[in-house]
Amino acid sequence: MGRPGRENPVTPYWELTFDADGDVDGQGWDRLLAEVIDRGVNDLIVFAHGWNNDSSGATSLYRRFFEPIPQLAQQARIGYVGVIWPSMRFSDEPTPPSPTLLRGPTAKSTPRPALAKDTRHALLETFPGRATVIDQITRMLDQQPPEEAALEEFGRLVRLLVQAAPSGPQALFAADTIAEGVPQDEPEIFAGSAAAVCEEFAQALALLESPDGAAAFAIPNPWDGAHELLRQGTYFAMKQRAGTVGERGLGPVIGQLATAAPGVRVHLVGHSFGGRLVSFALRGLPQGVRTVKSVTLLQGAFSHYAFASRLPHDPRAGGVLQGQQNRIDGPLLCCYSHFDSALGTMYPLASRIVGDARGVSAFDIDQTLGAKSGAMGHDGVQAVPGTKTFKLVDALKTKLPMSGCVNVDAAAVVKRGEPPAGAHSDIMHPELARLVLSAGRIR
Repeated sequence: MGRPGRENPVTPYWELTFDADGDVDGQGWDRLLAEVIDRGVNDLIVFAHGWNNDSSGATSLYRRFFEPIPQLAQQARIGYVGVIWPSMRFSDEPTPPSPTLLRGPTAKSTPRPALAKDTRHALLETFPGRATVIDQITRMLDQQPPEEAALEEFGRLVRLLVQAAPSGPQALFAADTIAEGVPQDEPEIFAGSAAAVCEEFAQALALLESPDGAAAFAIPNPWDGAHELLRQGTYFAMKQRAGTVGERGLGPVIGQLATAAPGVRVHLVGHSFGGRLVSFALRGLPQGVRTVKSVTLLQGAFSHYAFASRLPHDPRAGGVLQGQQNRIDGPLLCCYSHFDSALGTMYPLASRIVGDARGVSAFDIDQTLGAKSGAMGHDGVQAVPGTKTFKLVDALKTKLPMSGCVNVDAAAVVKRGEPPAGAHSDIMHPELARLVLSAGRIR
């Protein structure tokens, strides 16, 4: 269990560590269960990270986000939990930046390395037993052979690396939508031509890194797109894993906590794929558990239709989490920002399902792919009747709804970051901490 030092006001703090199948580390769980009552905790804020690779990075994120809360709610008896789950990030992506770094202009992105040493190490830790495949991928990104067949082989290796075994639990948690009872989880990036996908990703990267339009006159390197294919393929595996850990791990743990300490009010917070994790935890709650009092999604990296009972473009289909917002005894708050290019550009391309062939022009991504394959963190919850929408400044001044889905446009603060992720990790703002308190009615 990680704990801040005495100088850190964020206490009591516990960490819950889960493996890829959703099994919780017993020692940390037993300690939390024993201490949460002894400490007199009334409100427990549980935060799940997105793409942190190790416990130290996640712990740093949690401490920084939680830091303003004790001053904002001085009378409340709050406990803090950081969820540690086996995710990873590419080393060329920034972690959530500190506020002091957000005052100046955003630096231009540097050229993508073939495969950074730290990224290779993270792949080896995240996908144990796949060292041979990772070595082949590393070699191809380094050599960048010009033949189209090489890109197809690269795509095959990425699929081999990231796709879960059909008999494993993670294979059940990839879908965001269901059509007539059948999960829709076959992304085009795995089913179509790898060479074509690499070219599309390369074009999209060029658009992001040259917003003045100069990219339209350049021929991008498809191996830049191959690097992005590996990144997005890895995220597909993390998407599966987040659902697994949420439903099979965190949800049942909250149920056990409700039995042992029924008076403790639980508030779930998730960033990126951590938003998917805490949302799937709702599906894993035992029947009758009503201790979850709020859920706050920060740049959630999953479909904006996940909670919809019916999709606008396909009335036979609905979200995989349809109706799960009703398991919350309070609101589901979704913070989003159009400055999040990871979710506004790359996510729709990577989430495109088989048969939905579209181009990579800015219009196609924004208007066509974005409408069908968009993410929570880019434009909020969609197609859920009764959803309320606020600008951040208004959400901070008003009394938020007591239930249902609530969208908050957080672009006023979530606005800085380099391509290709953009502002995806720009979440270290006291305004967002205030939203968590407001959603949970913590005073």
